[in-house]
Amino acid sequence: MQSFLERPLEGEWPYLWLDATYLKVRQDGRIVSIAAIIATGVNQDGRREILGLGLGLSEAATFWIEFLRSLVRRGLKGVKLVISDAHEGLKAAISQVLSATWQRCRVHFLRSLLCHVPKGQQTVVSAAVRQVFVQPDRKAAGGVWRHVADQLRARFPKVAALLDAAEHDVLAYMDYPEAHRTKLHSTNPIERLNKEVKRRTDVVGIFPNESSVRRLVGAILLEQNDDWQLQHRYLTLETMAGIAAADEPPITALPSTKVA
Repeated sequence: MQSFLERPLEGEWPYLWLDATYLKVRQDGRIVSIAAIIATGVNQDGRREILGLGLGLSEAATFWIEFLRSLVRRGLKGVKLVISDAHEGLKAAISQVLSATWQRCRVHFLRSLLCHVPKGQQTVVSAAVRQVFVQPDRKAAGGVWRHVADQLRARFPKVAALLDAAEHDVLAYMDYPEAHRTKLHSTNPIERLNKEVKRRTDVVGIFPNESSVRRLVGAILLEQNDDWQLQHRYLTLETMAGIAAADEPPITALPSTKVA
């Protein structure tokens, strides 16, 4: 299990998902809540793997920075898009360590947005915002996003302000291949994994120390990773090749030469 969690990461990993789940641990005679950070990624062949596990007492920027650096030390490279919830300090860590684009989970964002809307109006506001996500491209989605914000500004100024601030973070996934977008817009793929972790750890309740957390959660992650390797590619090889092609500079025609 330890070898799995510390294995070298080979090749490039264009997409990275990060999420945290919280577990109770005894520490110095007290019961504290620690964050278990799980990282999953998709490599250039479209295969999904669990890349790492980090344990810490907070989700401050220093914790995230050290966790991401540990992944880089093991070989993580080529990250283009990081998908996560809006954890404090994470966005800065992504920019500092990976120089990658951040995709804010749109499911969590919409849920937070609706907290500022009266219950009787939530269905209408949700339907209006969801019109953004059915647009064919980033430009069209941005236009509808700003139109919705303007429509809501008079009645729900807080909602409009949140929309103004979050446009680029919530719609970042639309700059990537259409075939990938349903899996890039939220943390749902990794949250299903977190639910399995919680189901198994809830049996324990309170862990005696961090080492016991790492042993159990690490074993769960190893088991899940083995299952993923028996499944079809998470994203097709053809569409992953499209990402690499988009990064290549255009080929310019060579000047013609006359043969004497």
